[in-house]
Amino acid sequence: MYKRILVPYDGSPPSRAGLREAVDLAADCGATLVVLHVVSELPLLMGAEAYVNYGEVAEILMSNGGQLAQEAAAAARKDGVKCETHVVDGGATPVCDVIVDQVAAQHCDLVVMGTHGRRGMKRLTLGSDAELVVRRASVPVLLAKAAHEPLR
Repeated sequence: MYKRILVPYDGSPPSRAGLREAVDLAADCGATLVVLHVVSELPLLMGAEAYVNYGEVAEILMSNGGQLAQEAAAAARKDGVKCETHVVDGGATPVCDVIVDQVAAQHCDLVVMGTHGRRGMKRLTLGSDAELVVRRASVPVLLAKAAHEPLR
């Protein structure tokens, strides 16, 4: 069915939910899991005056991203799933656009990603990479909800 499944992963609860779903699906299909970590400089640009040396910060973010991707891949391999990792410096490009670009670059035929499942004002103010990937991706997208957080 699916041969290559892309799973964006940043270590957050939603991305862990997406990883778990992607691993299960890849195991069932015999697919290769493509773990993607995107390093975005957009949050850094918003507070750029606080950073003395962006180059050093970017290197740290790329290194941490590599570690996260390797941890995700190790979890997948424990379940017998073939896995690749890719850490991409997205620069100032929105993360959702990088994910969509990587679908084609990595020849994936499915995206599995976690979502917070936010609604209302929280969704409007925080945005939704998952929603934008669903709208823009050329392949099917499966969303996995993170554990429900109580309303506050």
